[in-house]
Order: sequence, then structure tokens, then C-alpha cells
Amino acid sequence: MNKTAIITGGGRGIGWAISRRLAKEGYNAAILGSSDQACYGETIKELGQYGIKYKYYKCDIANHGSREETVLGIVEDFGAVHVLVNNAGVAPQKRMDLLEMTEESYDRVMGINTKGMLFFTQAVVRQMRRQEPVGQKRGTIINISSCSAEVVSRTRGEYCISKAGISMITKLFAERLAGEGIFVHEVRPGIISTNMTSAVKDKYDKMIQEGRFPIARWGKPEDVANAVSVLVGDEFLYTTGNYIDVDGGYHLKTL
Repeated sequence: MNKTAIITGGGRGIGWAISRRLAKEGYNAAILGSSDQACYGETIKELGQYGIKYKYYKCDIANHGSREETVLGIVEDFGAVHVLVNNAGVAPQKRMDLLEMTEESYDRVMGINTKGMLFFTQAVVRQMRRQEPVGQKRGTIINISSCSAEVVSRTRGEYCISKAGISMITKLFAERLAGEGIFVHEVRPGIISTNMTSAVKDKYDKMIQEGRFPIARWGKPEDVANAVSVLVGDEFLYTTGNYIDVDGGYHLKTL
């Protein structure tokens, strides 16, 4: 029996790289996004070549009804959920200095990145707890946050706060679920080449050229997918609530 993975924001960028990697490894894929499936063209159909079952679900994770309906639909279609990758997230629509940041922008970013992710996880966990373990654990949850959980960006305050919140959510669920065989991890990407970072490409190109990153290149979505691939397996059975930086060494402190 193939295990089933839910990947939020799984149709593009980092999420698509994760969807494709897990499909290659034999996971059925429930892919969530906020847009109509037509927006992804033929992309998602590529998963058919891996011989797995897959389906796209339009879901607004900031909305209670949409979250609950989607989880019920996934369980009906796949029977069980073994992996949840919380990847969906948004950046501020406009970068503004911390002293000019609006409540509307804060509410939007936090509503999707943090609140929506928290309560979507809650809904999925209720299903995982009803299932018997497969292999050596009952389930795995991986939260994709960001180096911005630690790194200050004064023109993206709401984004930084939302990602720092994900770090605490990771710890909370890890502690709550460890005794039930559900393991929770966090992956913190750095500067990854996606549509989200394309608007500030020149800024990050300059930082790379200046040697700010020990591994002097842009990260690729596949770099994040590789980390997820390791964490969903049965190799890490004595660790939970921790994070891994996928940031080219940017977190390293030097003298």
C-alpha cells in the first residue's frame, strides 16, 4: 500500500518540487492550492508517470469550512493520510517598513501562513490519530518555514512573525504527538529561486556575490525537497520538534 502525502501549496515552486519528489518515491499525492486547477496547466498530470494516485484540491487554508471539507475529501479519496507537508504560504503584497505595516497585511499573512497552517494541521492530526501505524510511525508532519523565522527583514515584519510562529507550532505539535508515533519537523529554506523571490533577485544576487552565503549559489526548490524526503522516511525515529536549515550556510555565525 502506498502512503499518502498532503502537500499544501504543492502545485508550484518549492511545493511542486516536494510533490514530485514524494511521488517518485511512491507516495500518493494530495496537492492543495488556492487557485483553480487549470492554473497549473499540465504540470500536475506529470505525476501520473510515477504510477501513484494523485489529486488536486482547491483549498483556502485560512477558511475553517474549506479546511475541514478538504480533509474529509482527501480521506474519502485516499483512505488515510500518512504525511503532511505544510508548505503553503504568502509574502506581503507590498513590502513596507515596520512602522508603516498595515493591519490588513498582517492579518492576511498570519491568517494563511500561521493560523491557517495551525488549524489545517489540527484537522489532519485528528485523522492520523485514528489510523494504525504503518512502518515504525503513525505519521509525519513537516512544516516549511523560512530563515525569516530567525532573520530580521524590517520591510517584511508580518512575514517574519508568521514564520517564527511556525517554529513554535512545530514544537507544540511535536511534544503533543510524540507519544502517539507522529513526528513533527521544520525545514527552514533560505534564498530559494522561486516566483516569490524573483522580485528581489538583484538584491540576493549581490549578497551571493559579496560572499554572504558560504555555499555561494541560489538554492533550488529541489534542495528543500531533498530534506523533506529524508525526514518523511523511517531513518529519524529519535528526534522530533527540530529544524533543518536549507540556506547555503547563511545561518552560520563567523568572526
